Amino acid sequence: MKLIHFLLPLAAAALAGPALAGGIVIKGSDTLGAKLVPQLAEDFRAKHPETTFNIAAEGSTTGIAAIIDGTAQIAMSSRKVELTEQAAAQAKGVKFFPTVVAYDGIAVVVNEKNPVRKLTRKQVEKLFTGDVTDWSAVGGKAGVVSVYTRNTSSGTFKDFETMGMKKRDYAPSSQKMAGNEQIVAEVGRNDNGIGYCGIAYTKSSEVKVIAIEGTELTDANVRSGKYPYARETYFYTNGAPTGEVKRFVDFAVGEEGQKIAAQVGFVPLR
Repeated sequence: MKLIHFLLPLAAAALAGPALAGGIVIKGSDTLGAKLVPQLAEDFRAKHPETTFNIAAEGSTTGIAAIIDGTAQIAMSSRKVELTEQAAAQAKGVKFFPTVVAYDGIAVVVNEKNPVRKLTRKQVEKLFTGDVTDWSAVGGKAGVVSVYTRNTSSGTFKDFETMGMKKRDYAPSSQKMAGNEQIVAEVGRNDNGIGYCGIAYTKSSEVKVIAIEGTELTDANVRSGKYPYARETYFYTNGAPTGEVKRFVDFAVGEEGQKIAAQVGFVPLR
């Protein structure tokens, strides 16, 4: 499991829990935590140097669990909280409060050398579930399909399972990666590879983004919902954020924070 800590700076004792003097603990999504949130934190600290951050990007599930058990003040999540998580939170007196941070589109990526440029939703489903195992079945050159997915703690893993595969299981041969960047790197090295990643991770020259049902992955298509794998990304807190946490959340969704979201590759709210 991938773990990224961004200490800006934060004493080691801060890892004991979120009740910190002048510190914010943020856990969860790699989609948000590998690029966007560290940049938001850095720019926020330029104005509020007294604020410190501890950011751990291990997957949306871990962030949501951290809000339930009280070990983080903000959960980064690329998916909505599930009913089982809501029940677990309620049992501990925790009430999830969602804030939409930015829009995202899950890109289906293939190797740059792959001649396939577009797929139907049904073809995507068959490729990722293993119903189709050779590229020749979807208009490509003959070659065994290599499927790369996120790990099970990832919100993107679950969102794509729902949006792209009708909640079916991934192909038994699929290879689980710790983050978006790892998927892009593996597909870039494998002529027969296919995977998915958030829109912010599609800039590699070694992969290309597939059009789905003839719809390109663009900001406009994500914001309008025309792109079939469009979604919202979230900050979850225990109740409405207050104090220092509220100032950071407000910064993230405000004009300056949304400019940063656009700069790192997300689709801003406005």
